[in-house]
Amino acid sequence: MEPTNELVYIVDDESNVAEALSTLLRTHGKSVQIFTSGQDFLHFARRDSCASLILDLNMPGLGGLEVQKLIAAKTSIPVIFLTGRGSIPSTVSAMKEGAVDFPTKPVEEEALLASVEQALQQDRVSRLETMEQARVVALYESLTPREREVLSLLVKGLLNKQATFELGITEYTVQVHRGHIMRKMEADSFATLAKLASKLKVATTSATNGNM
Repeated sequence: MEPTNELVYIVDDESNVAEALSTLLRTHGKSVQIFTSGQDFLHFARRDSCASLILDLNMPGLGGLEVQKLIAAKTSIPVIFLTGRGSIPSTVSAMKEGAVDFPTKPVEEEALLASVEQALQQDRVSRLETMEQARVVALYESLTPREREVLSLLVKGLLNKQATFELGITEYTVQVHRGHIMRKMEADSFATLAKLASKLKVATTSATNGNM
């Protein structure tokens, strides 16, 4: 069974199609929520969970491509387009906007299930990366302005003595700052510290000026 906090949204104006897809997915352990229009989905307050979206391309009112663009402007969710009247231009447009797949009706069950799992996995990875980035930013923000300066110089490859010259402080002070940085950034080695710093682009960004 899939984790209960994961959800597959289906947006299709053909209720019989939506219900058939929902039954298929529920049978395979997925939690599903159906919408009969793009407007209804856009107005729905999504819960914070891993998700994927099965989106009909051709619907009255807002079409699938329009819904995809409006979603992308506010949040991210992997999209699987569904259509019975697909065209090469619309397929290209959907793929350029990041669609996971573009199956046509009637859908092959195994292919759809595979696409849904691919979309959910994509969202899992994306959410984990977002959480990790937020964690690293929080650690970086715990540094003092001077520690950020020292970090910026060290990850650029400067030795302690060179950082001393750049900042006009003693080598001992640089070593103390380095120790504080390692602890606050939860880095067990300089290689780990450099990897964390690369996520923040501090090696190429000027640090805030300041003193201890």
